[in-house]
Amino acid sequence: MQSPNPNDDDDLFTLSLSWNQPTRASNFPTLIMQPQPQPQNPFINPRLAPYTASNHNNMNAAVDRVQANAPVPSSLSRSRRRDGRSETIVPPFPWATNRRATVQTRKYLLENKILKIRGDMECRMCKRKYLMVLDLESKFSELWSFIQKEKESMHDRAPSVWLKPVLPRCYHCGQENSVQPSLAGTKKKAINWLFLLLGQMLGCCTLNHLKYFLKHTNRHRTGAKDRNLYSTYMGLCQQLVPEFFSS
Repeated sequence: MQSPNPNDDDDLFTLSLSWNQPTRASNFPTLIMQPQPQPQNPFINPRLAPYTASNHNNMNAAVDRVQANAPVPSSLSRSRRRDGRSETIVPPFPWATNRRATVQTRKYLLENKILKIRGDMECRMCKRKYLMVLDLESKFSELWSFIQKEKESMHDRAPSVWLKPVLPRCYHCGQENSVQPSLAGTKKKAINWLFLLLGQMLGCCTLNHLKYFLKHTNRHRTGAKDRNLYSTYMGLCQQLVPEFFSS
């Protein structure tokens, strides 16, 4: 099979999730985005690129370089839980911590210049694979603006746009709403939580995935999927920007 020309800009497309700015008062603090320096970063392409062995290997090598240069978490405890499993894991991504279902703070990511968050995608119809790269600041700004606007109407339940997110069109087969995060066969401890949060694609997770997150973050995990999904969104936001939830 011949891979598409990676230099052909017309054959690439992006995931665009844009929300209107809030129009009424909210209990959530307003996010003020400060201009960030743009250092050379291994995740420089913000577009959804066709999967090839070359760009997959290059992206994995870039992740390895970021992990090698990032500060090591201060406490890599070897304590064991009652079921015999270690309390800590090897961080599966540079933006993850050594705790299950826990991501680094936005402050940590900015300080360590981890500004692009990548994830694996796959078409539900033709099973072709993609790599997607999301900009940390712009995608979190979109998400936070949406939460500010809709928080009062959610009533602790995820809205329909979170339950059934609109997905990109497949570059190969042309099927609309078909390119989803690659979760099948992924170990739960290796789920790319921050990528799913920023892309507002947590609704692609199964109920068991969501309950795994809530279990390891000590959150209530009974009830319908919309309640568990809402708690997962709020839990990840609290991990990413704890200062917004301190009061």
